Amino acid sequence: MKVVKFGGSSVANAEQISKIIDIVVADADRRIVVVSAPGKRSSSDTKVTDLLIALGNSVIKGEDYDAALEAVVMRYAEIQADLDLNVAVIDDIRADLHRRIDERGDHLLQFMDDMKASGEDNNAKVIAAAFSKRGYPARYVNPGEAGMLLSDEFGNAEVLHESYEKLSLLADSPEIVVFPGFFGSTRGGQVATFPRGGSDITGAILAAAVKAEVYENFTDVDSVYAMDPRIMPEAPAIEMMTYREMRELSYAGFGVFHDEAIIPAVQAQIPICIKNTNRPEMPGTLIVPERKYEHAAVVGISSADGFCAIYIDKYMMNREVGFGRRLLQILEEEDISFEHTPSGIDNLSVILQSSELGAEKEKAVVDRIMQELSPDNVTVEHGLSLLMVVGEGMHYAVGMAARATGALSDAGVNIEMINQGASEISMMFAVKEPDRKKAVHALGNAFFA
Repeated sequence: MKVVKFGGSSVANAEQISKIIDIVVADADRRIVVVSAPGKRSSSDTKVTDLLIALGNSVIKGEDYDAALEAVVMRYAEIQADLDLNVAVIDDIRADLHRRIDERGDHLLQFMDDMKASGEDNNAKVIAAAFSKRGYPARYVNPGEAGMLLSDEFGNAEVLHESYEKLSLLADSPEIVVFPGFFGSTRGGQVATFPRGGSDITGAILAAAVKAEVYENFTDVDSVYAMDPRIMPEAPAIEMMTYREMRELSYAGFGVFHDEAIIPAVQAQIPICIKNTNRPEMPGTLIVPERKYEHAAVVGISSADGFCAIYIDKYMMNREVGFGRRLLQILEEEDISFEHTPSGIDNLSVILQSSELGAEKEKAVVDRIMQELSPDNVTVEHGLSLLMVVGEGMHYAVGMAARATGALSDAGVNIEMINQGASEISMMFAVKEPDRKKAVHALGNAFFA
């Protein structure tokens, strides 16, 4: 059995939905289909989820929301008409939206979850009807009724462990199961949504629950590329990578999907295949627990802007027991998560996302470090980019750092910081943001030319 997930661009209109039906029925093992809400049909278009957020906000503000509601309905009406489905489908969607509004309670986050979830929910009903119209037995399955139980952290819910046993029964369905992504129900029967990457989370949970052979994640690219093709158009496609490699690359800019969203499938050791809805014949990228690799081989290079670093100097720091713990405790108490902590004998650096350290927060953190740790010097540097060079083949390989630093030096890129992951399958470099693209080119030529 395969669990197949289709993102917003793959279900944006009738043409795309016809493609996913062809993809599903082409492989009898594709029995569970997870769908997102309709995404953008063009770069200037608006996602249905964004239309629903606008509708929900109008309701909360007490504004006239008729036009906002009809904007949502018309997106589905276009799909219904192009697929030649019964017009009753649209009447049901309009009634469903009115019901969600009429039955709203005082909890605004829960109401917004209910509104946003209607995008996936109603699209799953439309797509199930489209399968049936084409003569393929399929049924819509409501997540709450199927056993997708979530915590009541609205907008940021987590699956409850008891869900897996109930959801495993979907494997016995004689029909194609069309399952809306992104949401489930609390024990109290209220709709709750996952955070970012919600439909990916749903697919990963179902893949783990039914012990799928593979979790296929269809998007709008042929595969995952070794580097950002917008920077390096000649970047090679990655045929296979490990979970660890994917996680390291996703950390700094690989945005095919939200890497944390696939944790249930990773924990269940289920391979994940990234494929293109528009070119399903392409092999895509397979993400597996382990793979064979060549010594000193790099699988990918990723990069991202938007980082900063706190540099702390203190003579004899290495002799001061608890210094690092107290520094990280300050960050914890200020509700700041860190990315890396390279250190020396008398100095320690902490790399953060710049969004974590606004002007007021920066002053508060620096003041606390000065008062509580009494360092010789504290400086903060913004405008950094992180580059990750990743590959299982780098483990114990001699000369990898020299190869990378030599390439950056030859390109005239100054390295602000370097750190090798404890797993030894990655190297991290920090450079100034204006140098990022030049650095990516240099590293790409060094490892893939």
